Amino acid sequence: MITRRSFLRSAALAGVSLGVPLKWARRALAEIPGGSLAAGSIPKYQMPLVIPPAMPRAGRSKREPFDYYEIAVRQFQQHILPPSMGLRPTTVWSYGSTAFPGTVGQGGSFHYPSFTIEAQYNRPVRVNWINGLVKKNGHYLPHLLPVDQTLHWANPPGGLAMRDMRAMDPTPYRGPVPMVTHVHGGHTHEESDGYAEAWYLPAARNIPRGYARVGSWYNTFAAKFKARTGQGWNWGSAVFQYPNDQRASTLWYHDHTLGMTRLNVYAGPAGFYLLRGGPSDLAPGALPAPAPALGDPPGMKYYEIPMAIQDRSFNSDGSLFFPDSRAFFDEFEGPYIPDSDISPIWNPEFFGNTTVVNGRTWPVLDVEPRRYRFRLLNGCNSRFLILKLVTNPLEPRPAAPVLPFWQIGTEGGFLPQPVQLDQLLLGPAERADVIVDFTSLPAGTEIYLINEGPDEPFGGGAPASDFDAADPYSTGQVMKFQVVPLASIDTSVPPEALTLPSLVALGEASNTRKLSLNEEDSAVLEGVGPRAALLGTLDGAGYPVPKPWMDATTENPALGSTEVWEIYNFTADAHPIHVHLVQFQVVDRQALETDNEGMSVTPAQLVGEPIPPEPWEVGFKDTVIAYPGQVTRIKAHFDLPGRYVWHCHIVDHEDNEMMRPYDVGP
Repeated sequence: MITRRSFLRSAALAGVSLGVPLKWARRALAEIPGGSLAAGSIPKYQMPLVIPPAMPRAGRSKREPFDYYEIAVRQFQQHILPPSMGLRPTTVWSYGSTAFPGTVGQGGSFHYPSFTIEAQYNRPVRVNWINGLVKKNGHYLPHLLPVDQTLHWANPPGGLAMRDMRAMDPTPYRGPVPMVTHVHGGHTHEESDGYAEAWYLPAARNIPRGYARVGSWYNTFAAKFKARTGQGWNWGSAVFQYPNDQRASTLWYHDHTLGMTRLNVYAGPAGFYLLRGGPSDLAPGALPAPAPALGDPPGMKYYEIPMAIQDRSFNSDGSLFFPDSRAFFDEFEGPYIPDSDISPIWNPEFFGNTTVVNGRTWPVLDVEPRRYRFRLLNGCNSRFLILKLVTNPLEPRPAAPVLPFWQIGTEGGFLPQPVQLDQLLLGPAERADVIVDFTSLPAGTEIYLINEGPDEPFGGGAPASDFDAADPYSTGQVMKFQVVPLASIDTSVPPEALTLPSLVALGEASNTRKLSLNEEDSAVLEGVGPRAALLGTLDGAGYPVPKPWMDATTENPALGSTEVWEIYNFTADAHPIHVHLVQFQVVDRQALETDNEGMSVTPAQLVGEPIPPEPWEVGFKDTVIAYPGQVTRIKAHFDLPGRYVWHCHIVDHEDNEMMRPYDVGP
């Protein structure tokens, strides 16, 4: 069978013009599969980068000890592709303030990605998250993308008895869409974390009789929230509160519905949540500023800019493309469920054939010859990014960087000291807080942000020697920086001279858990897989014990405990592992004995000495890359009781069993 990976590696291309070296000419037309709109037909660098404004509040009363927001997810249209193509705007979903309805072009606040929630240390934020996926007549909107009902998913048609279960119906679901929002990296009580089974349907007028309107945990968490705060939840919404009692950091928010995260987030709902102030932040003036704030006048210049990097594919009418068949992944055309155990629509990984930054394909940003602070997010479904700054986006990979990144922070806030890097590796959901210094560049200079990560699952290593870099004509390019004359004096501290806030290491661990990352092939069709990806444990003999979502909880840290989790990877690929509630520290990695195909053997056998974390991993993190053939060790402190989850943030994996609940305390 031809797998998607072998197809991508062997795709041959015909020649190109413009004097492209022969080595790269063979890739010029080898666009990775997508929709009916070829990536090569989309002109690059025609639209300016959108800098997301601050999300408007619904209230900031001195009588209330929190900032209050009412934020809905709605459907609208937006130009993701250049208007010069003559296509209609793309239909997307995203969040916006109900006090400012309409799109940005209409004077409203709805945009993909959504506006940034600006939060202050120890000032709680309370959000009424509203599922607004309804038409003007009050009827529900179906999903923009094909929903696979054979996964373990929310399953509203199942009613109270079968919600959050497999439907085993091979036809795409076309009913009302469940949503629940998770602030990724947030430290909050269980009822406000966005648990995957606490979803809720929109308050539509035509919800079919017998449908479950909320997930299995919605009512439990609604009661807990009311007991804690006195505020109830209304139909079609949920109110969450974020204490903001953690380190200043780059967080983000997105949907987290069981079995649908890959689809809901791909449709658009995601945005930054930036926490500022407190003892772990820097004094004003040290870093490039300002960032967008409420009340900014039009035309304001910003020197701190969040950037969400995502891959997307499109159809020839400008609509979003997402696979409607498993055959897109590996050309396997059945038999599917119910005639086998292979889901008909789910793809183990999805790679789009364009790059989108802050909601636009290959945008351009005018920069002055001064320092900028960029908060970078890998918001892709499955794609690992290896980012560089170069002068020629088509030079052979690996390319020679022209400017370094100075990384000053990661998901959990500032690093102990700035780290100078020629490239940035970001797994899905990872963030990097970086400074780029354009001071030495004359006006008119063009610098390109490129990607050398692969157009396929990532297993570690370097481009050219270990894998083919992304196609330099499409997914190998990200955006362009165009240097313009200096308009303001830069008073920020050079990154090499920055003194960052001190980092307090976690104490000794009271317990160590051995966990596993696993893939399962079909049990009834020889040579077909993977059928699903799963988390699990390691038994006393070193054998992995895969566990589906519905198995009894196996991770149960004591309240107030500090634990080391050892994550053994028994698959061929790297997985970005995210643990809710906590910001953890990477302890080390250690090699495992592998077979001829690079897979960890069973029982697990450690090899050599532990490998310390990379320089950019020595701060606090909420997502870590677990490489194949290794055990990755992390340490976390569990200080709030309740039910949370840990999962792979390749969202295609997360949606098909690679997520597990865990309980803190009794």
